[in-house]
Amino acid sequence: MAQLRIALAQTNPVVGDLAGNADLLISWTRRAADRGAHLVVFTEMFLTGYPVEDLVLRSSFVEASIAGLEAAAARLAAEGLGDLPVVVGYVDRAGLTPRVGQPKGAPLDAAAVLHQGRVVLRTAKHHLPNYGVFDEYRYFVRGDRLPVFRLHGVDVAVAICEDLWQEGGPVSVARAAGAGLLVVPNASPYEMDKDDVRFALCARRAREAGCVLAYANQVGGQDELIFDGDSLVVSADGELIARAGQFTEELLVTDLELPEGSGEPGEFPVDAGDGTAMTVERVVLSAEPLTFPAEPPVVAERLDDLAEVYRALVLGVRDYVAKNGFRSVILGLSGGIDSALTATIAADAIGPERVHVVLMPSRYSSDHSIEDAEELVRRQGLVSRVAPIADVVNAFEKEIELTGLAAENLQARVRGMLLMSLSNQHGHLVLTTGNKSELATGYSTLYGDSAGGFAPIKDVPKSLVWELSRWRNTQSTPPPIPENSITKEPSAELRPGQRDTDSLPPYEVLDRLLDDYVERDLGREELIAAGHDPDLVTRVIRLVDTAEYKRRQYPPGPKISPKNFGRDRRLPITNRWREG
Repeated sequence: MAQLRIALAQTNPVVGDLAGNADLLISWTRRAADRGAHLVVFTEMFLTGYPVEDLVLRSSFVEASIAGLEAAAARLAAEGLGDLPVVVGYVDRAGLTPRVGQPKGAPLDAAAVLHQGRVVLRTAKHHLPNYGVFDEYRYFVRGDRLPVFRLHGVDVAVAICEDLWQEGGPVSVARAAGAGLLVVPNASPYEMDKDDVRFALCARRAREAGCVLAYANQVGGQDELIFDGDSLVVSADGELIARAGQFTEELLVTDLELPEGSGEPGEFPVDAGDGTAMTVERVVLSAEPLTFPAEPPVVAERLDDLAEVYRALVLGVRDYVAKNGFRSVILGLSGGIDSALTATIAADAIGPERVHVVLMPSRYSSDHSIEDAEELVRRQGLVSRVAPIADVVNAFEKEIELTGLAAENLQARVRGMLLMSLSNQHGHLVLTTGNKSELATGYSTLYGDSAGGFAPIKDVPKSLVWELSRWRNTQSTPPPIPENSITKEPSAELRPGQRDTDSLPPYEVLDRLLDDYVERDLGREELIAAGHDPDLVTRVIRLVDTAEYKRRQYPPGPKISPKNFGRDRRLPITNRWREG
């Protein structure tokens, strides 16, 4: 047996920042070298950031990625790090003849091995995901090579992200090639409960490959996607060896005892077990095995379910603000639970001194709502101002006669206008405060409460809003959210005595139905068979279907569910199909 100390660089690259990401590559490789690592593994498409979407359709971007990779290899050597092999993701190009149906320029979701100033091996993702948030058949062609490099006597294979999630392909080929270690760069987005699924998958694939599996995952926010890290190492029999933390940058260093490789350098074809063939490419970087005093592995403690979701939302806000160059955020604070949770997430993400809130009472605002908003400001130290809207609303009503819903929506639009005006004046990012239940049923006002740049709780059902608020209040003293904001009956306060239940069922009933219709795509008869009230099913389906045009205009927000409104759920706006 031989030994290797591997380092998984769980880092937060920025899409399109090739120079900045290369700097991160150098600094994290130096950290790994300082820890005595023999191999460092970065994440999927690390040099370009992930996902780059239609940027890969530009030849200039792909060429910059390829040149950046070669420059990074040379720079590592120039800075005394060339002897430490580095596995890193980037965008490459296949040498294929263009044809109809193939992505322009045939880009590859690729990974390379850098060593002694050179790119010694290149590979590309074999299985291209085309579901949920992924459109990789649009962008990439599949790879058909599995690199295996011998490092201190151990044969190390490289596969990329989705190659673990599908049967056959690189995992099967790694076993046929006799690899002792399979390293997997990933950019696997977060959704609730995915960490359990991810570990079970890695354990199964390690057993199938017959070798230790090291899974390095990206961390950070990118538009709607959140990457949670959770990098891990599992043994050949599927047992957990080491695990990194969630939602934090980290270098996971692990000492492994591995079998020595025996194959000869060169290339040979292997049946990939999925109807395709792959070519194994073997090279030797160093043949002599190592022995050294091993350090105990690190297994980070798992977050509980609510802590996990909350950390995802905080990270999503923090990175959207930072990566897009905003210094501060602004939102309307009503005293209700949605704006209270949004403000709290923002304060935890970027600091309360950078969170600006505007209290905009109307003629229908209750005294307790104003008091609850003021109390939250005091508890958290937010920057606040009061801007009553009654006179502005009256000025509109002098010019145009509005009644009913139109008059209610006018109040929301005045508030949206004030927030956007303050954003223009001071450079704040406007945060909207709508939750998933409201977006699903159309309970938002276009150019009113939907006006803004980012929507922190867009993918959070109302029932979960309450759960997260109660959980957050247990984490610090004094609790950041006033109890009355959590316990009082929800109301938009746009007319006298208004309550949400005037037009919606109780949220615990509504959210179960929405989960079945939106997340699980059950039809009307299936929803009724699942136990939902038939009249409510008909009504809620109509609300959800007719609100599609509103959702299409809503700001992006962090994805935490298996199916969010945005990248996951794509329905036509003009659509006459109705269930039942």
